[in-house]
Amino acid sequence: MGQQAALGEMLRDHCSLYNGALQERRDAWRHVSKTCVTYGMQSAQLKEIRAFDPERQGRWSFSSQQATLRRLDKAFAAFFRRVKAGEAPGYPRFRGVNWFDTVDFPKDGDGCRWDSAPHDPVTRVRFQGVGHVKVNQHRPVVGKVKTVSVKREGKRWYVVVTAEQARPEPLPATGSVVGIDLGIARFLTDSNGEFVPNPRHGKRVAARLEVAQQALARFPRVRRDKRTANHQRAVNKVADLHRQVRRQRLDHAHKTALDLVRSHDVIAHEDLKIRNMVKAPVPKPDPKRPGSFLPNGAAAKAGLNYSISDAGWGVFLTILHAKAESAGREVIAVDPRNTSRTCPACGHVAAENRPTQEKFHCVSCGHSTHADTVGALNVLRAGLVRRDAQPA
Repeated sequence: MGQQAALGEMLRDHCSLYNGALQERRDAWRHVSKTCVTYGMQSAQLKEIRAFDPERQGRWSFSSQQATLRRLDKAFAAFFRRVKAGEAPGYPRFRGVNWFDTVDFPKDGDGCRWDSAPHDPVTRVRFQGVGHVKVNQHRPVVGKVKTVSVKREGKRWYVVVTAEQARPEPLPATGSVVGIDLGIARFLTDSNGEFVPNPRHGKRVAARLEVAQQALARFPRVRRDKRTANHQRAVNKVADLHRQVRRQRLDHAHKTALDLVRSHDVIAHEDLKIRNMVKAPVPKPDPKRPGSFLPNGAAAKAGLNYSISDAGWGVFLTILHAKAESAGREVIAVDPRNTSRTCPACGHVAAENRPTQEKFHCVSCGHSTHADTVGALNVLRAGLVRRDAQPA
């Protein structure tokens, strides 16, 4: 419990540093003639901050505090990028203690030390200001440890390690190419007509999560150190359910991606803009009744957005690209337009070719099959065309 309290204090003090740096940037822009405060300027102030507050800031790693300031700098860089692109900017926000859950150590040996012997059953990591903490490894760390992060999820604590490894040997060639079509009814359909069912992990625990969130909502919003035991149990229950869904989704994505990488040399998929797909529809004002709005299908779109998020397409594609790169496979993203409306037999394109969600029937040549298989076939063909068109 002493180490857990110390780790909690480390998160709290890094959160305070993050919020203080954010406040300085806001004040400089608003009250000092729109002056921009940079990471370099704030990093140079760390020595003074640590000397002024040795109990809260001086006892933690200098490099981890720099990493926290870099995190804020990245948030502002992303904000300005979105402004220039004409997107919703999303100005960086202050973090509550409960929402600041990670501290990064950019270099092993600087503020932290990963102590792991090959045949030692006990692994420890040492954090400045905390001491040695035992770690239960789910698998051995291979390679030289480069960075270490400590993360809190509910009542559990995790150590995230990145290690430098030798480039892995590519898998032997299989001579197989495949196109995949991601969906809701089926998580994945390939160009060979095989499919992977959608596990719908979020939907399975939706009822339990709703009950847990209702129980949590009965408690007033208070600081973490002011919570009662019942309040903390309600918080942990919600966090446990979210963690369960997230880990199940990751496990499914890893296994599905690994099967594809082991079986095929080239994998083509749709270049999906998932962020745009899950946007809420724009409200439609009623011209006849000021202050009122016309139906815009928001309720139905909310259900579709939830299903897309529950499927975890973005996580799966990220993992697929990472595994393919390490295995020497090629992954090609293609334009998804008309992939499910184009007949693979005659090439005719029409919305009428897909009369239902699952059925494809070409109005020109009469070719009929499953719509997702058609989409995967067209994705594969587009991927091979793009691959051949690339300069050697």
